[in-house]
Amino acid sequence: MSVEGLPGYRGKLLEVLKTAKVEIGDIVRVKVDSNIYEGAVMPRVESADDWHIVLKQKSGYNIGIAFTNNFEVLKIGEAIKPEFRAPPLPKSNDNLPKVNIISTGGTIASRVDYITGGVYAAMSSKDLLSIVPELTELAKIDATILYSVFSENINSDHWTGMANDIAKKIDDGANGIVITHGTDTMGYSTAAISFAVQNLPIPVIFVGSQRSSDRPSADSATNLVAAVKAAAYAPFTGVYLCMHEGTSDDSIIFHPGTKVRKCHTSARYAFQTINSDPIARQKNGELEIIADNYPKRSFLKPVIKNKFEKKVALIKFYPGFNPLIITSLIEAGFKGIVFEGTGLGHVSEACYDAIESAKRHGLLLGMTSQCLWGRVNMNVYSMGRELTDRGVIPLEDMLPETAYVKMMWCLGQTSDIILAQQLLLNNFVGEFNTRSLYKRKN
Repeated sequence: MSVEGLPGYRGKLLEVLKTAKVEIGDIVRVKVDSNIYEGAVMPRVESADDWHIVLKQKSGYNIGIAFTNNFEVLKIGEAIKPEFRAPPLPKSNDNLPKVNIISTGGTIASRVDYITGGVYAAMSSKDLLSIVPELTELAKIDATILYSVFSENINSDHWTGMANDIAKKIDDGANGIVITHGTDTMGYSTAAISFAVQNLPIPVIFVGSQRSSDRPSADSATNLVAAVKAAAYAPFTGVYLCMHEGTSDDSIIFHPGTKVRKCHTSARYAFQTINSDPIARQKNGELEIIADNYPKRSFLKPVIKNKFEKKVALIKFYPGFNPLIITSLIEAGFKGIVFEGTGLGHVSEACYDAIESAKRHGLLLGMTSQCLWGRVNMNVYSMGRELTDRGVIPLEDMLPETAYVKMMWCLGQTSDIILAQQLLLNNFVGEFNTRSLYKRKN
């Protein structure tokens, strides 16, 4: 594990550098057998191997030197350490609505280290504010860091923390809340907070970025400005996800937190509302309400129900799926499984015995579809009816990700399987429709 002052270095090489009292930027002389190298110690990417030291030589070129048993390091000088200094914060206007920006990490809260070329989740919300000073013309900004992680590392513990922080910010008088988040799992988090914080009196807007702030096509500033403006002035409440609608910067869309999915790896319009409509768009700086009906701002006190059961699995069925996967989850003590089945909600007959076993062991079982649009209907074909007879609950048009998060939440509220099933089938925040309209991306 690397340490502060020597990011990216691990194992025996790290111990050698610590013994030599070397930090990033220090000038060292490295001797390997009869070869001698000199240069400034460079940081390394955390995922890189643990047996190379990287030096920047006087020529400006970097060199990687393999660690061996005949490896010697001598510190011969110190260099000015690379440091990022954000511009000074602009003054806020106390007469404007109060918006809290909560940073959890991700590309929108990342910066490029121009020494290494790497992108790091290291920028605070205050750094964002200093880079986008026009935010202070929209609202009185209170920016804090809750987490500083890429979204792959977000889990239910983070959702619990987000819910607690949201409640605290509301108690402190926030008129709106913006949460910066990595895009890859942002849809899971918006669903989780939709269930974990109920009776929201103000909007909670999740916002991310597909392009880091150093790139000409960066979308972080436009997304953040739109999110803050909606958090401060939009008439609706609830949990939403704010990102680009298309390739241009003139339109930002607001997706409902339980009906949104990331559908593109890198495009700025990566997120789509599935089986529903976005609530609003901001076009050329003006907010346009799209939804016919929407929850309005209120003076309600939020209800926090932020417990999640970790032992829930989301399983995608595929041809040749091995039912031993289900059996292994039973043996591991899992409490629930959400299936991502084919078409209208099917898995193969080979899974029937394992599913029956899961039901006997008291697992909560739900079915969603791999298809993006439409809903499960397990009454059409005999295979669907066979599955419902074995205790698999059809979950309407819920997204697999939303159904997974909701099952975690349901089992976090009660250990009674019947009560958990009732919660799963209760439509709390529009996570499913009783009838799906024909909707798809054109």
